[in-house]
Amino acid sequence: MRTLHKYLLLGVSATLLLGACGGNNKVDAKKIETAVEQAALEISAMDAAISGTWRADEAKRDGFRHPKQTLEFFGLAPGQGVMEISPGGGWYTNIIAPYIKQAGGSYNAAIFEAAMGERHVAANERFAKKFEDTEMFGDISMVEFGPTSGALADGNIDLIVSFRNTHSWMGGGYAEKAFADFYTALKPGGVLGIVSHRLPESAEQNPKAPTGYVQVSYVKDLAKQAGFEFVAASEVNANPKDTADHPYGVWTLPPSSRKPKEGEEVPEGFNAAKYLAIGESDRFTLKFRKPK
Repeated sequence: MRTLHKYLLLGVSATLLLGACGGNNKVDAKKIETAVEQAALEISAMDAAISGTWRADEAKRDGFRHPKQTLEFFGLAPGQGVMEISPGGGWYTNIIAPYIKQAGGSYNAAIFEAAMGERHVAANERFAKKFEDTEMFGDISMVEFGPTSGALADGNIDLIVSFRNTHSWMGGGYAEKAFADFYTALKPGGVLGIVSHRLPESAEQNPKAPTGYVQVSYVKDLAKQAGFEFVAASEVNANPKDTADHPYGVWTLPPSSRKPKEGEEVPEGFNAAKYLAIGESDRFTLKFRKPK
């Protein structure tokens, strides 16, 4: 049914395009055919990646993370050079890499800089092991990223995306460097997509972001200082239930759902059921562009 619906939509689109040509179909038919084929590839590759059986457990979070809408907002398209910053356990890698494998392009992972310590090196090793199947995920290129790392790429990336990482760069004292690195790595006209936990503008922003929450204005300023132009914001990952003032910061909420450890004093008013009912954090979704 999904496939039938897809091609019905494509057929309607082609009909509209033909009508818009004013009867000069002979001249424009090839362009229309190419556009329809491109749209079909994009839709099928995205749907296949999101519905993949390898995502069975991770797909349970789709209701809070809205991967299809988010990636479409950022402009993910066939043939792009895409870089994901600090992919961690690879929740989004499980979508983007198979998509690129089918639709064409390159997937580049900016993994932890080895100098950050053994814990980060171990995380890199787990990531490499998880995505070693080239038949499924394609050839994944990895480059180190951190407080003292070098260039991520030499201006050849179309799209850089990062999910829930801004607070880590702030906590490590290299947020300004991070945005400068992203700017250098992107082609002119390239896009930077950022999803992070939202701190209300009425709250006070700690430059180290120890709660995991970051203000939209703070991120916009970081991007502007690096040379980016702000393009648009989306509320697709918003959660109005989240008040961003929890005892263990954003990690009080799912999927971390942190609780007091044995022997640890329980914070006043702590209610695990309440935090579970809130769901995952309220997140902003911002799109920036490197000027042409």
